[in-house]
Amino acid sequence: MLRRAFLTAIAAAILSPAISFAADLPDLKGRTVVVVTENAYPPLQFVDPGSGKAIGWEYDAMAEIAKRLNFKVEYQNTSWDAMIQAVADGQYDIGMTGISIKEERKQKVDFSDPYMRSEMFMLVRADETRFTDAKSFAAFDKGLVGAQAGTTPFYTVVYDVLDGNEQNPRVKLMETFGATVQALKTGDVDLVLTDGVAGKGYVDASGGTLKLIGGPLGGDDFGFIFKKGSDLVAPVNAAIAALKADGTFAKLDKTWFLDYKLGQ
Repeated sequence: MLRRAFLTAIAAAILSPAISFAADLPDLKGRTVVVVTENAYPPLQFVDPGSGKAIGWEYDAMAEIAKRLNFKVEYQNTSWDAMIQAVADGQYDIGMTGISIKEERKQKVDFSDPYMRSEMFMLVRADETRFTDAKSFAAFDKGLVGAQAGTTPFYTVVYDVLDGNEQNPRVKLMETFGATVQALKTGDVDLVLTDGVAGKGYVDASGGTLKLIGGPLGGDDFGFIFKKGSDLVAPVNAAIAALKADGTFAKLDKTWFLDYKLGQ
């Protein structure tokens, strides 16, 4: 579908270069859409330590989607463990916080089409030599891993790295992703799983104290979430297709994953 959309966009640009992608998108006539996020997953969304402002890839993407679809965004914040249920209950219109598209989550909420592909990597302290990949970490029975319950890193470490026991005492549960990284830095845990995007950001900002090891541990697609039956799903999907086709998402990737340095 995305390939067809891309080819259609190229053909349209050749035949009618002055036509904007927005001209073919739904017009939501300035309605207010409440978007909730956790602000704890750089560089997708986080509070900039320099300015104190909430910024990130998802904020820029949502701003562009709102512009293309003609709606106003009102941002709210909530914790990860409350977000999916809150959106399912209609407290918010859209949830965004690097949410992996999972079949079990589809029982509660509707997902947009994917806007990003994520792969899990192992984030460790730079001086770590006791293990080098998932297999050697599993064998290192004193090794501890920090994770948020119910997240992709949690399930990946439990089922793809350890023994499938969600109560494994080697998994130390924490409230935010940032807390897991801080615990890693202070030596309270030995490993954090993160997608390569966020992991690279933390490594770049660490001043040489963190590194990524091993290969990717599977992948997930990220999507925005909506209350079941939301009339926003189709318009947002149309905007996602347009933003992929015209290169906007690729520009955001460069801005946030290559050019931006956390903590600058």
